[in-house]
Amino acid sequence: MIKYIPLNGEDKNTYLRYLTTTDLPEILELQTTVYEALEDKDRLEPLDEDEFLTILEGDPLMVGIFHQKKLIAFRAFLNPAADEEGLGRDIGLTEEDYAQIIYSEISNVHPDFRGNHLQTTMGKIIMEQLDATAYRYVLATVAPGNIPSMKDKFALGMRIYKVKEKYGKKLRYIFCKDLQKSNVSVKDQREIDMKDIDGQIKLIEAGYIGTKMEIVGNEWMVIYQK
Repeated sequence: MIKYIPLNGEDKNTYLRYLTTTDLPEILELQTTVYEALEDKDRLEPLDEDEFLTILEGDPLMVGIFHQKKLIAFRAFLNPAADEEGLGRDIGLTEEDYAQIIYSEISNVHPDFRGNHLQTTMGKIIMEQLDATAYRYVLATVAPGNIPSMKDKFALGMRIYKVKEKYGKKLRYIFCKDLQKSNVSVKDQREIDMKDIDGQIKLIEAGYIGTKMEIVGNEWMVIYQK
């Protein structure tokens, strides 16, 4: 599959396709570039070569965007063997649900091409191709304060179901999208400062889920509903 992506008014110089093991050197090079450009390295949990190979050798769940034949962005989903990172358990799913879980595993966009919504473009294309009979729960983690990744998850219809420490005590939001669940009516809504982690944990414990974010003055707020 090749899909051309309009970028800077040039339709034919930028395109998306599924990645294979032959793309691994470029994938690793791009991940290094993105990681080194981060001011806060805790915002990205890099994958090693073996982890990328696990994804690339499985179902076609990793796409890349090329500009003038150079890889500038990639996004990978992963079908975990048994909820390997425990994200399903974290939000209350049971072993019976694990076979229907898929992770939105990692996204990287070259610093020179940020601001073009490439992360979300890739996510939408992968999710459109998912077999809804095989997968039900799309799960992901995002560091609080990683605004682009949070915007991406909300744009894909994912919601915050948990805030907790993961990956060696790094604070993370746990996002989920239930592909079989339609929107439900909202009885109550709360707005809370993103930096107020304890307050968000209390809202989640009270049955609220994070549904969107907005900026008020100079502060990012998360909207919780139930």
